[in-house]
Amino acid sequence: MFRKIAGLVVLCLYAGSLVATPTKLIVRVKAKDAKFMGTGIGGASVVIKDNLTGELLAKGVTTGSSGDTKLLLQTLLARGHALTDEKTAKFEATLDIKEPTLLDVEVLAPLSRKGAAIKGTTQFWLIPGKDIVGDGLIIELSGLILDILSPTTHQFIPLSSLEGKALNFKVSLTMLCGCVISKGGIWDSDDIEIKAVLKKEGVEIGQYDLRKLSEDNLYDGDIDISEKGNYELLVYAFYAKGNNTGVDKINFVIQ
Repeated sequence: MFRKIAGLVVLCLYAGSLVATPTKLIVRVKAKDAKFMGTGIGGASVVIKDNLTGELLAKGVTTGSSGDTKLLLQTLLARGHALTDEKTAKFEATLDIKEPTLLDVEVLAPLSRKGAAIKGTTQFWLIPGKDIVGDGLIIELSGLILDILSPTTHQFIPLSSLEGKALNFKVSLTMLCGCVISKGGIWDSDDIEIKAVLKKEGVEIGQYDLRKLSEDNLYDGDIDISEKGNYELLVYAFYAKGNNTGVDKINFVIQ
């Protein structure tokens, strides 16, 4: 009888140890040297999997504001000081886990600018009942959003329209979180190198500097073209202060 009772106790204890415990996990995605990926830029995709089994545990999109500019970029922070508040963009999941679980967390942002979107991954041990809240798990992404606005993709441009003048091209450049780049601003256009590389039929024929326009985020440049053909325009930006880069490329035809 004693053995039966002892066996039942062991079984009960074992069964109790397998009961899943709801555990909260907040994931936030931050642009390097900038702010959080929030609703204003389409948010960040978040996918959480069990590393051991590959089981999908949660997925979603960060929503909320990009955060407090003064706090994130103009304040000396002491260890443990919060970087976020209730409005700051996040994805919150409640995972039912029975034991410490190694998670694979993958993010992609910004969702509204897929051409500039960057993927980030990390691994994280989540322990039953030990919520990861507050600032949560922050994944940082490097990059810039660079869009060539004109010429447009595969635009056909008559050579006759360029007689006596250069082909003007225009681009938009922002931080990965969508934050503004301006002359003398927090993200100062004077600190950013931005250049264009032109190819004709696959062969590089010139490099060109761009000018910062008066409007935030906008730059332009001029290209002298005297021959018909297939052209490729690549523009890159390099922000040494934050070690961020951005690239865009289009093709157009001079006919």
